[in-house]
Amino acid sequence: MSQSEPLSAEQLIYAYASGYFPMADEAEEIRWYNPDPRAIIPIESYAPVKSLRPILNKGNFECRINQAFELVMRHCSQPRSEDDGIWISEEIIQAYTELHRLGLAHSVEVYTNGELVGGLYGVCLGGAFFGESMFSRVSNASKVAFHHLLVRLRERGYVLLDTQFINDHVQRLGAIEIPQAEYLDRLEKALHKKCKFE
Repeated sequence: MSQSEPLSAEQLIYAYASGYFPMADEAEEIRWYNPDPRAIIPIESYAPVKSLRPILNKGNFECRINQAFELVMRHCSQPRSEDDGIWISEEIIQAYTELHRLGLAHSVEVYTNGELVGGLYGVCLGGAFFGESMFSRVSNASKVAFHHLLVRLRERGYVLLDTQFINDHVQRLGAIEIPQAEYLDRLEKALHKKCKFE
C-alpha cells in the first residue's frame, strides 16, 4: 500500500480488512505492514496469570470504555525509553480519533482515584479486534486493561485478537505466531461476524 494523501478513517478500514496496518517512521511518514508470520492472542484460551488475580480482587483500579480515547493514544505515543522509537504520529492520532468517532476504534482505560493511569486502544471490524498499543503509568495498570479487554471480547463473541508483531511483552500475555496465510483466512471469517464492542 502507498501513502500519498493524509491518512483517513476510510483508508484504515480498508487496510485492516486487507490485513495491513500503519506505523509512522522517524520522519513521520506512514508505512504499511502485513507481517509474516503474524502475532495473535487466542481469545478462547486466555486466562489471567495468577499474580494478576489478587490485583483484580483488590479493586484498586476502575476500568472504563471509550471515555478518553485520544488521551490514551497520546499516552501510548510517548517513548518508553531513550532507545524506543515513536511510531504513533500526530497524523495517526487524528485518523484513529476519527475512526473512534465512527464507532470502530475503542479504548479501555484504567483509573485510580479518578486519574488515568493505564490503558490500551485498538480497532474493531466484525469479530476482529486489532490491538494497537497500551501504556501504564503505575505497575500492573496495562495488565488490568488487557484483562478487561479479553473478558469483553470473549463475552461479545469476538474470534480474532491481532497483536501484529511478536515481542516479549505480548508473549507474556499469551501471544503466538501464525503464518500470514492463516491470519488472512481467520481475518476473512472474523469480518463476517457482527460483534459490538460497546
